[in-house]
Amino acid sequence: MMMITDREAKGRGRASSRARLKLTGALLLLTVVFALLGGWQVQRLFWKLDLIARVEARVHAQPTPAPTRAEWNEISGEKDEYRRVTATGAFSHNKSVLVQAVTERGAGFWVLTPMLREDGSTVLINRGFVPSDRREVGDRAGGELAGNVTVTGLLRISEPGGAFLRSNDPAHDRWFSRDVVAIAAAKGLQDIAPYFIDADAAPNPGELPIGGLTIVRFRNSHLVYALTWFSLAIMSAAGAYLVYRQRIKAG
Repeated sequence: MMMITDREAKGRGRASSRARLKLTGALLLLTVVFALLGGWQVQRLFWKLDLIARVEARVHAQPTPAPTRAEWNEISGEKDEYRRVTATGAFSHNKSVLVQAVTERGAGFWVLTPMLREDGSTVLINRGFVPSDRREVGDRAGGELAGNVTVTGLLRISEPGGAFLRSNDPAHDRWFSRDVVAIAAAKGLQDIAPYFIDADAAPNPGELPIGGLTIVRFRNSHLVYALTWFSLAIMSAAGAYLVYRQRIKAG
């Protein structure tokens, strides 16, 4: 039978005590980290709620004239996106692009058409949705408005690059996002606004394109994340207490 001396027993006891102390320290550190992360998520929650309230106010406000050339440098998504605006000018239908879309009406395309304004600048108008089987101009010719028109809608910020796993292909006129700069370059548009406008639900002749399908919705999971982090902090604190108490009992 193997005998354990008092010195060896004390040594093992001290090692076990140090291990428990280190584990307690690690758990306390995790408690602090998780609590900080929970606090950060609470801050994000209030920021998101404030953003939602501001956007809701913009969406339901009276429309104002779309920003002019002198205001373009001051536009930002945080303060301008989803503003209700109006724009007046003539459409250049021959330079329209179709951007793939999935809406409450199914799969199809957004029809983005340049509008030439009286000051010589151009703004892209998302005139609305057309189903896949009506993508050809001949199938929706009634909606090709001529002359000066006024459009009311929501100001939107450019969507560069493309969609998830799908890049815009200007060379083949395939578009997956409403990238103002890329569309302007592909269609030879000059002096173009750095935003586009989603037209409202005012009906077009021939009922196409269908406007007013913009979805204004923000994902807000910050409360769930905060509760998760705070729960982990409580569990870590409880674990630290239990380990430390065992260390005290062990002497």
